[in-house]
Amino acid sequence: MKGTHLGEFEELVLLIVAVLYDNAYGVAIQEEIARRSGRKVTISTVHSALHRLDKKGYVTSQYGESTAKRGGRRKLLFLVSPAGEKVLSHSRSLRNDLWDSIPELAFKF
Repeated sequence: MKGTHLGEFEELVLLIVAVLYDNAYGVAIQEEIARRSGRKVTISTVHSALHRLDKKGYVTSQYGESTAKRGGRRKLLFLVSPAGEKVLSHSRSLRNDLWDSIPELAFKF
């Protein structure tokens, strides 16, 4: 299917959305990426990936409640959609199959 390929960074963002579950918003995703992978990414890079994931139908979004801490602004929260869960499951299965198919001798130099 054209337009449904999941790139490496998109997969990372989608996994982080799943990890954060009901607290997955731009800055939290950015911080979790840095904490777990050591990668420093800009918030615009995260938003671009979320936009692509939304366009592909892999995430849904809704605004949370406004808070005084955020100056009355609401967070745009993301959740993994059923299609996103399916593509992550497929990706995991493919990766596991490939890892399981590597001959023992492949890593002996």
